[in-house]
Amino acid sequence: MEHLNPACWLHGPGIDPLSLVGSRLVGVLASWHIHDGHPGDAPVEVWLIDDRDRSTNIASGTDWCLVVESSGPDDGFDMGDWGRIDVRPVRDETPFAAHLGEVVLDVRQEWEPATGRVALELDFPSGSVRCESWSGDLRVLAVDRPAGPTTPMP
Repeated sequence: MEHLNPACWLHGPGIDPLSLVGSRLVGVLASWHIHDGHPGDAPVEVWLIDDRDRSTNIASGTDWCLVVESSGPDDGFDMGDWGRIDVRPVRDETPFAAHLGEVVLDVRQEWEPATGRVALELDFPSGSVRCESWSGDLRVLAVDRPAGPTTPMP
């Protein structure tokens, strides 16, 4: 993964994720697709709220890029027969909840030339979270890191 700000041809480059380094995560909201009264397995979008009063939106773009932009949370909306989108604070539904109150130590991202950004990892003192666009859906995963310093392998 590299520290680049690759542009998606449809959504543009978004924010430079390096701007998140040094900020403290004070809140996380997520939108969920609710159908027949049941939420989906994963959030549709997440919003990271930091101690600098910034809201960073992370979502999968319609072209399968990973959108990372500065925007506040939506209000949610009704989609008729297809259900609704609810926006609410995250408790334990995403790995970000475990890092509330922690400072972002580093970020890394992956990109594809034809798509733009496809993954973003944020490092916190107690672990990392990986966000990726997977077949047009957002996946948010905890990433285990070894404790203590690491030695590069030859």
